[in-house]
Amino acid sequence: MADDEAKKAKQAEIDRKRAEVRKRMEEASKAKKAKKGFMTPERKKKLRLLLRKKAAEELKKEQERKAAERRRIIEERCGKPKNIDDANEDSLKRISKEYYDRIVQLEDQKYDLEYIVKRKDMEIADLNSQVNDLRGKFVKPTLKKVSKYENKFAKLQKKAAEFNFRNQLKVVKKKEFTLEEEDKEAKKAEKADWAIGKK
Repeated sequence: MADDEAKKAKQAEIDRKRAEVRKRMEEASKAKKAKKGFMTPERKKKLRLLLRKKAAEELKKEQERKAAERRRIIEERCGKPKNIDDANEDSLKRISKEYYDRIVQLEDQKYDLEYIVKRKDMEIADLNSQVNDLRGKFVKPTLKKVSKYENKFAKLQKKAAEFNFRNQLKVVKKKEFTLEEEDKEAKKAEKADWAIGKK
């Protein structure tokens, strides 16, 4: 009987532990389900909509800020537009002279700035070459891709243009290539004609 009671007590202890483990597992799964259930599809949709709205507002504000900055810079560089509708001839001349002076001044500044940029570029190139000389590195120039066949065809066409067949032929004297026998026959024929009396 003591063995039966010990077995029952042991079984009861095992059952109690199993129940505790099962209870803990159920609680953990409920907690996971609760976390998953927080972002329902409706909430996700609403959140996306709010994010899109916020992004559109930020974009609109950025565009307005850029447009205002652009207007400010244009006004600063070009000045405010003049009213020429109600202006008489003298005021129009004055306005056109102001614009002309402004253009001359801007062209002068542009020329100065271009000169400064060119000088700086030359200085940068010079410094780069000095650095490369000190390091012992030499920059290979980038080569243009050229078709080798195109080059050959161009050379051939150039040679064909230069080569004139008639100019390349030698001038040949007829007597160089005549045979001695033909010469003798020609002389006999001349004598025969002379002997007959033909002139």
